[in-house]
This record gives sequence, structure tokens and C-alpha cells, in this order.
Amino acid sequence: MTTRSSRLALLALSLSATTVIANAGPPETPPERPLREPAGLRVEPAGPLRDYLDAVTSNWLLQVPRADPAILAMFADRDRPPYRDLLPWSGEFAGKFLTGATTVYQATRDPALRKSLQEFVKALLPLQDADGYLGPFPRNHRLTGEAPNIQGKPGPTWDAWGHYHMMLGLLTWDEAVGDPDALAAAVKIADLLCDRFLGEESPRLVDTGSTEMNLAPAHALVLLYEKTGRAKYLALAKQIVGEFAATGPDGKPLAGDYDRLGRAGVEFFQTPKPRWESLHPIQALAALGRVEDDAERRRAFANLWWSIARLDRHDNGGFSSGEQAQGDPYHPGAIETCCTVAWMALSVDMLRQSGDPVVADELELSTFNSALGMWSPSGRWSTYDTPMDGVRRANFHEIVFQSRPGSPELNCCSVNAARGIGLVSKWALLADEATGALVLNWYGPGRLAARLKGGALVRLDVETDYPRSGHVVVKVGVDRPLKFPLALRVPQWSTDTKLTVAGALESDVKPATYHVIDREWKPGDAVELELDVAPRVWVGERELAGRSALYVGPILLAYDASLNGNGPDDPEPIDAHSIRVPPPSEAGGGFRPIVLAEAETADGGKVKLCDFASAGADGSRYRSWLRATRVAPTPFSREHSFRTGPPTE
Repeated sequence: MTTRSSRLALLALSLSATTVIANAGPPETPPERPLREPAGLRVEPAGPLRDYLDAVTSNWLLQVPRADPAILAMFADRDRPPYRDLLPWSGEFAGKFLTGATTVYQATRDPALRKSLQEFVKALLPLQDADGYLGPFPRNHRLTGEAPNIQGKPGPTWDAWGHYHMMLGLLTWDEAVGDPDALAAAVKIADLLCDRFLGEESPRLVDTGSTEMNLAPAHALVLLYEKTGRAKYLALAKQIVGEFAATGPDGKPLAGDYDRLGRAGVEFFQTPKPRWESLHPIQALAALGRVEDDAERRRAFANLWWSIARLDRHDNGGFSSGEQAQGDPYHPGAIETCCTVAWMALSVDMLRQSGDPVVADELELSTFNSALGMWSPSGRWSTYDTPMDGVRRANFHEIVFQSRPGSPELNCCSVNAARGIGLVSKWALLADEATGALVLNWYGPGRLAARLKGGALVRLDVETDYPRSGHVVVKVGVDRPLKFPLALRVPQWSTDTKLTVAGALESDVKPATYHVIDREWKPGDAVELELDVAPRVWVGERELAGRSALYVGPILLAYDASLNGNGPDDPEPIDAHSIRVPPPSEAGGGFRPIVLAEAETADGGKVKLCDFASAGADGSRYRSWLRATRVAPTPFSREHSFRTGPPTE
């Protein structure tokens, strides 16, 4: 059995033991089982996630182009003085918005959203200059790393970063609907970058500064190489990855040195550039590892991913503490929306590279808790910081300094948050490259479909109230008897899973694996799972010593005073063994969280807990780190490890 030390198992562990893990060097690399997007993929969630997707579509995504017209106007008048007062990252807004809105569209196929995005792209493309430039800065300052109009004075720009997000948005839109004009615009940006930086040109891209951000085009260039086959895009991507290790005249790093340090197993928080933006250039390592079959680059990427998962992913599935890695999942710094979205995008790449179901567990944790928790249930606003304990504030209140005339609601997070809930379309259902198996990762209610290698269509209808309970029915829709393997994710936390196929009980169902059912499927066949959603505990350390995070299934539970008669901010210690999720008929009341749980306190009182995403929806304070009793970890968690790769004897 291959195991890795991991905080993912949510157990009590001493601070000294944590220090040993942090300095233990690179973990053993498990066998890879690459996954890919199957042909004809359709992902249509229902239930709570769909409620959020629809609300965000109606009350945010469809409103942005009219409510914040400067999202495009900043490109139209970029060369007309007096210049607009911009932020270093203003050029990212349109690209981030397009990427996020398109991923939501891929999960809903909402016709109104498609029409709105078609109009947005139609208005955007003519704003690209003849040389390919599609940013907001004056002509003489394009891609130089500086401009005269940054918050009222000369300052640094993240211009290449803005073009990265523009390329990503255009590529995502083309992938979703097939838009050759959008693809052509992305090609023109890539050609501009090659003209400006490929080869012995000076300055290099790394010399334009803000390197955590401005080296991100390496990722999009590899994606565009895959799409077009143009060798110069791959050449520039590899050149930029080489610049990760660049140093200045003083010998100090100019960039994050992600490739070399990732291969060496250095923890991400110990690299020269541990800010969250670095995750996007790091995605280039996975992309290059895939297109060039470069195992060493894939290993560097995997080591950096595991470092964040072990040492910087918070109890709610969010990433970052004060906008960077700290090597401390208890750190009280802001858990920025953009940081968690980048972490989720990184995790999609890791899942596809590794085929490790525990990575899908991570995506599920982040989706149900952090990604939904970023949003008001109304879909009207999202957060900048979604803290483990505290209150939720709208990003356009908390980071109001980013507001500008014509774009009062735009900021780095407001344009990006939708991607967090739309990303489910990228990992819910995948295919095993080696076996052709369909790989089901998402257990929320809804409908999924894909085509097998031979072209046959398979539909999966998921009927469940998951994550309220662990009961999941997957109806396998085929038009005729059809033999193919179906792989079902068994979460690492489900230590006693029951699985039946067409009424027959399966044996040897193990946590942290994909359980593969290879059979001839007939119309009307169904798979039934009973996932073990018994309460689990992560016992806190460091800043949160004496407190615990409580879970049922993938759901982090939180205390919200408004659910408890507006009682004390910090309830009496909770008996962790007493937690139960009552049937819906007992849930009642006007406030309907996704999951409502009940528990007893150590003094015999009663307390209600709800899913983290719902806590604090009315502006009340909430806590996810609680005082608790009887918090011994489960036997599986006590191992502080999990199985990766194929089972071994």
C-alpha cells in the first residue's frame, strides 16, 4: 500500500508531528492513472448546487455587462488621455468574468446566459488591436510591466497576467460553444507574446516584474499549443518555465523557481513566491508534463499540490492565509476567493494528471463549503474573504478600493467567484485514459452524460439528497445492453461504504479508491451507494488549539447564533458523538440550510449546526472551529494516511 502523510484525513496530530511532516522532503509519488474529459460530456447538477448556479446566473452574471460597462470600456479608450485610473490587474476583469461565466454555462446550458456571453464576446473582440494587444494600458506601456495611470500615479502592471486570463476565457468559451473568432483572438494574443518575448528578446517576460502574475501565460500557451499545434507557443511556454528560476543581479530570485523546487520537494510556502497567483504559472508544469510526457515536471507539480493540501488548505476547503501560503492551515489571515478558485483549478489539473480519488475528495470539500460559501444564496454578491470563523462581507464592500467609475462592483474576486461553482463541470465525470472507464466523482443530484470510445452514449441520472445523507442512486441509462467499466469514487472519509449493482451487493469496497464495475449494463440498471457520513473531527492546533472542526460526509458544520435563538457567540463544548442530521420533516423553520444538524453540549444543552456554506447568510457571526468533547479520530483517520493508486497486496 502506498501512503502519504496528510492533513486531509482530518485527525488530531501534535504540533511537533506536523513540523516533522513539513520537513520530511518530497513524498513518494504514487502511480498515475490519467483522466480526461470524455466526448459528449454533459454535466447538469440539480439540488443545492443548481440553486446557486441559477441564482448567480440571474442576479450576477447576466447583470455585469450592463451594471459595470467599464469592464469593456477600459479597452476602448486605453490610448485616450486623460487615461483612466486603473489597478495593476484591471486587465484581468473581462477574462476572469468570461472564464467563470462560461464554466457556469457548461454546468447549466442556460440559454439566456449563452446569449449574454455571445453578446459580451462580440463586443470584446473588436477592442483587440491589430498587433494582438487586448489590455487596458496606453500604447507605449503595453506589456512593459509599468504604466502612468496606476491608482493615480506611475506604477507596476500585471499586463501579461491580464492577457493570460483573457486567453483562458477565450479558450474556455471556444471549448464550450465553438467560436472560431474567439479562438483567433487568443491566437493573436499568443502571437503578440511570441513576437515580444520569444528567443533572445530583451527584456524577458520575467524582467517585467510581478512575476507570480506575469509568468502565468505559460499555462495558456501550452493549452493553445494543444489546440493549434503551433510549435512557437510551446517554445515560449518552455522558455517562460525556464524563467521561473531566474535571478537578478543581486543573485536573488526574480520568480518562484517552481519547477526546480517542486522537483526537490520544497514546501510551497517555503518557495520565493508563495502568493496565490503563483498557482496559475504552476499549472504550466502539469500542462507541459501532459503534452510532452514529462514525468519530472508532473512530479514537481504533484509535490507542490500535495504541499498545499497538507499544509495550507483550511477546514472549509479554502486556500490562502493573507493571500499566500503560510504552511499553517490554522492561520487567521484572509481566505481570498481568488485564491480558493485558483486552488480548485489546480486540483482539477491534479485529478486529471493523477487519477487519485482523494483529489476529487478535495474538490468536493472545496465546492460544498468554500465555493458555495463565497456566495450569498441570492447570487447577488460574493465575498473577498470567507473566513473559518467570522462574518461574510460582500467583496465590493471589503475591497471597495478596486471600484472605479463605470465598474462599481468589479474587483478581482467578484469577476472570479462564479468559476468556483462552475468548475464542477470540469471534474464531475471523467474518463480513464487507459481503460476507457467512465469515472464518476460528483454525487450531488443531477444528470450527467458522456460518450464511450466507440461513440455509444451513456446517461447517468443521480437521485439523492446528498450531502444531507449518504444514500445515492445512480441510474445507468443505455439504449441497449452495453459493456463498459464504470468507476465510482469511494471517499476517503467513507470507512463503511455499502454498494449494490442491480440489487447485488459488491464486496471489497475500500475508502480512497475508485471502485470499478466492469459489466454489461442493461436498460434500467442502477447502482446504489450508502456512504458512511458518520461525524468526523479535525482537532485544531497552533492558533486553534483546543478547538475542533466537525464534519458529516463532505460537509463542514458550523455554529450560527441565528439558528440558536441568537444565543452566545461561542456555544458550550459540543459532544461530537451526539451529532445527528434529522430527517427533512424535522428540519422545519424559515431558514433552510443545505444541511441542518443537531447535537448536545457537554452540559446537557441542545445546539443546532449547519453546513458552512449556509452559516452567516443573514450577516450573523458563525464559527467552524468549536469547542468539542469526545473528539477521538475515527480509526481510518488515526492512520493519517490513505490509499493512492491501485490496491496492492
